[in-house]
Amino acid sequence: MPKSKYKFNPESLSFDKVRLGAKELLLRGLAFFIGSLLIAVIYYLVFAVFFDSPKEKALLREIDQLSLQYELMQRDMGNLEKVIVQLQETDDNLYRTIFEAEPIPATLREGGVGGVNRYKELEGFTNSDIVVETTKKLDRLRKQIYMQSKSFDELISLSERKEDMLGAIPAILPISNKDLTRTASGFGNRVHPIYKIIKFHAGMDFTAPTGTEIYATGNGVIETVNSSKRGLGNHIIINHGYGYSTIYAHLDSFNVRSGQKVERGDVIGYVGNTGLSIAPHLHYEIKLNGVNVDPVNYYFNDLSADEYERMIEIASKTGQSFD
Repeated sequence: MPKSKYKFNPESLSFDKVRLGAKELLLRGLAFFIGSLLIAVIYYLVFAVFFDSPKEKALLREIDQLSLQYELMQRDMGNLEKVIVQLQETDDNLYRTIFEAEPIPATLREGGVGGVNRYKELEGFTNSDIVVETTKKLDRLRKQIYMQSKSFDELISLSERKEDMLGAIPAILPISNKDLTRTASGFGNRVHPIYKIIKFHAGMDFTAPTGTEIYATGNGVIETVNSSKRGLGNHIIINHGYGYSTIYAHLDSFNVRSGQKVERGDVIGYVGNTGLSIAPHLHYEIKLNGVNVDPVNYYFNDLSADEYERMIEIASKTGQSFD
């Protein structure tokens, strides 16, 4: 029971009981309420600063788990990057070499991704560093995988064309040359048979009787069938594609027409002595991307290693060409 308060009354010389008015009661109640509220706020702030709520503890555990998962993801992506680098090296140094394709430049494989502020929305958080770094690695991996995928697509296309290319490359002797006895003059500087001066000989000469069959040395299309009494005389040019073309000169007659498709081994004409020539023979040239190359390096379907060395020796000893 609350104690009553009394106040001395000098007029009656007695203690009168103090009775509070409604206003005073209201003010006291308000003061009590505000004081209780302040204490509650203080208690809340103290607990909020120094103690975690169950929900906060759960969130912190979740953040720790996510951080661990990011670290594991970074480790896995590091291993994946090593695998991709090995694939790239094999691609550039083996596969693309086999198919005679240029390696993909490193600047293209490792090019940047996105704009300047691509990762801005991931910054400003407690674990921003690990999130941003992981995202960057993931973007790099996407780019590398995409470029490698495009490279493999190109290699598949090249492999499909490889069989055609192998069939198109000049790879046999243009006439039957048993024991290599018909090899007359090789590629390089030779004495011209008519002008008697040293002149570059852009092909190889093979002696043979007039009418001897001449073979297409690779698959292709007859580009030129030309009858002439000068220079190369009657001659045929075959376009093999892939940068290769072959010339067969000083023919007696033809067995093909312009625009006709031929395959390796087809008879395209016959040995003669037309144009600037001193005896029946075949003058044979190979061009790669418009530049004459030594035909002796393109008989790999006909010659063994020993025969190849012997042909080089025979061709190099001849000091004079036949045209």
